Amino acid sequence: MNAPTLSAHEQAAIEAFDKRQLRSVLGSFVTGVTVVTTRDAQGKMHGLTANSFSSVSLDPPLVLWSQATSAGSHAAFNESERFTINILAEDQHGLANHFATRTPDKFAGIDYDEGIAGLPVLRECSAWLECKVVSRFPGGDHVIFVGSVERIRQSERRPLVFGGGQYLVADPHDLGRAPVGTQGAMKSQPHAMRLASRHMVRLAQTLDKTLALVAWGNHGPTVVAWQAARTPVAADLPLGLVLPVTSSASGLALAAFLPPEAIERFVAAELRENARNESADLPANAGSLSALLESIRITYKATRRPGPFHGDRVLANAVSVPILSPDGVAVLALTAIGPAEQFDAATEASCANALKAAAEDISAALKDAANENSPVAR
Repeated sequence: MNAPTLSAHEQAAIEAFDKRQLRSVLGSFVTGVTVVTTRDAQGKMHGLTANSFSSVSLDPPLVLWSQATSAGSHAAFNESERFTINILAEDQHGLANHFATRTPDKFAGIDYDEGIAGLPVLRECSAWLECKVVSRFPGGDHVIFVGSVERIRQSERRPLVFGGGQYLVADPHDLGRAPVGTQGAMKSQPHAMRLASRHMVRLAQTLDKTLALVAWGNHGPTVVAWQAARTPVAADLPLGLVLPVTSSASGLALAAFLPPEAIERFVAAELRENARNESADLPANAGSLSALLESIRITYKATRRPGPFHGDRVLANAVSVPILSPDGVAVLALTAIGPAEQFDAATEASCANALKAAAEDISAALKDAANENSPVAR
């Protein structure tokens, strides 16, 4: 088969780019950011920032990264039989900048542990892969290192992202679909918000508690409305505040009445962190979380006592109740929050009962509206 013939204009367009333009085009491919570390034959530690990291194979477990042959540490990496990939967390851009510079001792003042063969493992990262070199390939002005993964670890911290010449943050797409298994139920959410807003004004006055209305968004439990008490729990009540699932009353109230597939991607990292911290009052595995959610389904009330509120500035108690769609799926959570020393957030206390009554009224109104709009009702 003959190769296609290019016109003079097409050939000129292909050839008319320089390194700067190529770098710009390649930069449009967004990547994570890593620091690759090793030790040389004399035991000296070396590390450099790299986004030229990629998975190769799951079976066997292989990864690769590439390094410029002009790098000051190239001889050390080229001769070493091991390397560690430290996948940086979103707040570690300073660490990325530090290891991207040429300094005599890059590890001075840097917190690290020692992994396999004493290689430095940086602390507070998003994830780690400790590898043994299995292949090296020339790649123009770089060398490509392929490593067999021997040990891995992952934290709950979100990864740092790089693209277009700048650091970015990784979040689910804002135009994503409704949570799995909830698409039909969310049709009643706008009406639920209107009804709940009226109840919040009344409840904030009668209970003198800060009220939050929380929806299950693309990022998990998300505050969509506030109603401050006469003395607010905090001066700053930001909309869009994303709450944890397993350690917030709102997250638990929603999770108890959502399909498991809607919550599972959010709770896995939280459960690992709860287990690591050995917190007695938080679920540390799927079994304990399941038992907790089942108890909430019985009482229709979730509590969190006590816990930090928004930036650890205030220690607060909270109680939350679900607002349900006509088919029993949580569309919102109605939550009361108050200073821990003043607010009794027990499920049998008067505040929890008042919230539950309001949520039941709203849920009943949603069901009535659905019946009125159904073809059968007509």
